[in-house]
Amino acid sequence: MHVGIVFALTNIFPALECLAMKQPAPHAASNICLLFRQVRDGLAQWIEQDMADHGHALNLSQFLVLRKLEVLGPMSAIDLSRAIDHNPGAMTRLLDRLEEQGFLRRAPQAGDRRALRIELTETGAALSHQLRDSADRAADHALRTLNAEEREQFVRLLERVHASL
Repeated sequence: MHVGIVFALTNIFPALECLAMKQPAPHAASNICLLFRQVRDGLAQWIEQDMADHGHALNLSQFLVLRKLEVLGPMSAIDLSRAIDHNPGAMTRLLDRLEEQGFLRRAPQAGDRRALRIELTETGAALSHQLRDSADRAADHALRTLNAEEREQFVRLLERVHASL
């Protein structure tokens, strides 16, 4: 089991114990942000390791660029940096590396030749489709101790939290 997931899960157990005893978790409000970060980091590590195990030498930012472009379609570099919550200044280097590998291209924007849109190549689209499996395996691994009903409830609760932000 990957260290990040183990670390994240060890921080969940005290909160679960408090819930089981119907006691509030100590400092629950301040710990929730840390817990979200630890779960995110654990999933990121798991996804990166899974990609490496399947022959894809990519980092999480590269994974996110490819997946966002497949799901949302071509967009500007600034829109892409917002979509993956990435520093716009670092986005150029990230896109350069993916373009050098043949996974994306910069194409002139229709109606404004000065503007460029970022789009997947056929190779990038095929890779992004494969990378979806890494995300699915990571989610399955992280949620493996929950039954189907608990998974559905967990996702609904996360969606409600996300919608409130």
